[in-house]
Amino acid sequence: MSLSQKTCTPCQGGIPALASSEAEALLPQAHDWQLLENATRLERRFSFKTFGAALAFVNRVGDLAEAEGHHPDIAFGWGYANVLFYTHKIGGLHENDFIMAAKVNELYRDEYSAA
Repeated sequence: MSLSQKTCTPCQGGIPALASSEAEALLPQAHDWQLLENATRLERRFSFKTFGAALAFVNRVGDLAEAEGHHPDIAFGWGYANVLFYTHKIGGLHENDFIMAAKVNELYRDEYSAA
């Protein structure tokens, strides 16, 4: 099953974050995302033709995050949106972060890549 077909599972903490080798193994399923801070963060910059398109995308990502119960840090402005995932309760990456990255990629591809 692809990551984008999975659903985030609640993380209660008390589990280890993914090792960098585990994060690197999942990264090919999150195209165009980058591992940051010793593989404890996952980030991608998305491009848009207008501020309105970036804002619409950010709102859609917010809706997705609410539905999945897994929330990113987002920064955006004219023509861009940066989306950063990590699991706060464990201070690093969890499979949920990669699931969300794959879902955000699909959202962008399907609705905004031509914006």
